[in-house]
Amino acid sequence: MFVIAALFVLFLLYGVSIYNRLVKLRNLVQEAWSSIDVMLKKRHDLIPNLVETVKGYATHERETLDSVTRARTQAVGADSVQAKEAAEKNLNQAMMNLFAVAEQYPDLKANTNFQQLQSELTSIENDIEKSRRYYNGTVRENNTLVESFPSNMVANMYKFEKSPFFELQNIADREVPTVKF
Repeated sequence: MFVIAALFVLFLLYGVSIYNRLVKLRNLVQEAWSSIDVMLKKRHDLIPNLVETVKGYATHERETLDSVTRARTQAVGADSVQAKEAAEKNLNQAMMNLFAVAEQYPDLKANTNFQQLQSELTSIENDIEKSRRYYNGTVRENNTLVESFPSNMVANMYKFEKSPFFELQNIADREVPTVKF
């Protein structure tokens, strides 16, 4: 009888340990996603300043400037990982078009404010990439624990679910946009 009770206690402690690890990983995934959100917000806040700077030099490039503004609005409004992926893809494309327009204006490229904004954007892009890697790493650990035996039994019992990875669909989009002036 004592052996059965000891095995039951060990099994119970093991289940509690798995549960606590699942909770920890779920919180890490949420924290990692929050970091991505903070970086994306910084990026979204920087873009209007960049657009205004370019607007002063490239007044007849209205369509490109409007597309950046629309893409930014969609990116700010996206609320799920999949929606953020799609919105950020569109925003990256719009930003590449904006920098292509800027290439045509030597005075703009020499503008100190524009150079500072470009430098900040590059720094933020690097931070976003780091945050994406951290997020995807925590998602991988979480998903592995949720799917692996015997932790999957505890995960199913307490309704822990797999988290989505933050990935770009197009291989060419996987790189941080390069801006050449």
